[in-house]
Amino acid sequence: MHISFDVPADPAYPGRVAAALSRVRLRRYTYIGAVLAAVGAIGLAVSRGSARADQISPLCMAMVVAGLLSMLYSPWVRWRARRRSSGYAVEGAYDITDDNIMMRSGSQSSGIAWDGVAQVKDTPEFWIVFVGRMPATVIPRRLMSPEDAETLRAYLVKRDLLQ
Repeated sequence: MHISFDVPADPAYPGRVAAALSRVRLRRYTYIGAVLAAVGAIGLAVSRGSARADQISPLCMAMVVAGLLSMLYSPWVRWRARRRSSGYAVEGAYDITDDNIMMRSGSQSSGIAWDGVAQVKDTPEFWIVFVGRMPATVIPRRLMSPEDAETLRAYLVKRDLLQ
């Protein structure tokens, strides 16, 4: 397998990459926030008929507020990542072989060996490549030809990397 493609200097591209990577890493805050808000709301509803409502209600209200803030944390980080990375638009390229993924962006280049890849998550726009538990890079599908995308998908399935 040998897949090569260029990445144009699109000001929106770095923001989409940052949003995709942060979405994966920050998903737990949304779940934790939902649980906190639900437990707090249930506590508020139950405490209404209790004699100790004046003691329990502030704690439950704090849980609801903390839960809502936790759920808003992930979208806020993605918004900031998109806004801050829009100035980093440079041309780049990918060179994907059976051995590794080589990425070039501006004057910098880096690579990831397939042997070090733990898993690859499939999103609508990218394949997110994980080294260990950390997302290391993304592979943009829309910049690849359909044939190359299918070749890479088959390779990922064959190596049991695609989630």
